[in-house]
Amino acid sequence: MQLTDNFGRSIDYIRISVTDRCNLRCVYCMPDTMKSGCYQDGKINTDSILTYEEIVRFVDVAATLGIKKIRLTGGEPLVRNSIDELVKGIKEIPGIEELSLTTNGQRLAGMTSALAQSGLDRVNISLDSLRADRYAEITKGGDFDKVMAGIRAAEAAELLPVKLNMVPMVGINDDEIEAFVRFGIQTGCQIRFIELMPTVVNEHLFNKGFIGTDEIKRRIEREFHITPLKLRKHGPARYFSVTDHAEHTNGIIGIISAVTCRFCSQCNRLRLTADGRLRPCLYSNIEVSLFDALRHNASKEELQGLILQAVDLKPERHHITDGTETDTPTASGAPFIMSGVGG
Repeated sequence: MQLTDNFGRSIDYIRISVTDRCNLRCVYCMPDTMKSGCYQDGKINTDSILTYEEIVRFVDVAATLGIKKIRLTGGEPLVRNSIDELVKGIKEIPGIEELSLTTNGQRLAGMTSALAQSGLDRVNISLDSLRADRYAEITKGGDFDKVMAGIRAAEAAELLPVKLNMVPMVGINDDEIEAFVRFGIQTGCQIRFIELMPTVVNEHLFNKGFIGTDEIKRRIEREFHITPLKLRKHGPARYFSVTDHAEHTNGIIGIISAVTCRFCSQCNRLRLTADGRLRPCLYSNIEVSLFDALRHNASKEELQGLILQAVDLKPERHHITDGTETDTPTASGAPFIMSGVGG
């Protein structure tokens, strides 16, 4: 079965947030004072968060509708215990062709073997600086050496290709764009430059620090030759082959232009939050709640109907640049915080 929305887009990919909790407080993502709604007294609050069994059941039903790709996100997914058990459960579902995970890398090094053995295909690792001191400042205390160890461990476990997500920000880390390209060429990692996206958390930072795709490309082309590269039919990233003029070595980069160049016409995804809200668009206040249905063991047909409802409600495009949906883009009217919706 092929799942198609009202604008002819094939929907085959779901990002699943397993927790809104994170062990870092990156300046563009989470406020210092944010407390997770999924945890109470340091323990998981199962009254408000989907269990692994419920997530697996959701994916099993979604696969019958044509979902083929799953990405596990957070918050930080590796802070939730026994995440390899969820990986194993999802990977065993017929029809799921690709299972990946996005992480900040702080806990990755010690978990790669279990994740790979459970069936995880690859990882994306968030890394916004190659300088240990600057990385700690951006993440409010993150350990740079742990991320580097996680990258090496992911490569050793063949969770490939390892993709590194970097958010350039003027005056904070934009002087490292070329260094990241060089790092990718040297290590074989794919570097993905992601435009800073506005939220209620980072409004001042966005106004001051936003750097668009054209400028990112201009910086790269000062030192490297880039050629468009077609790696995927769908997805937000535009990929390029990069060649180091001096060393005559090659690598791959991706640029995600969420703000300056809408990729909505190619969007193939839904998002499931940790508390069971299915969102057809990251930057829209449209949500379909699956929590009660999953918690009370609804039938396969009822769950299929809720998923189809979310697909039917998927808007043609987001309105980031219009300023019409960035203040309260949740059904409840709660402020938009990226970690709460799976980024």
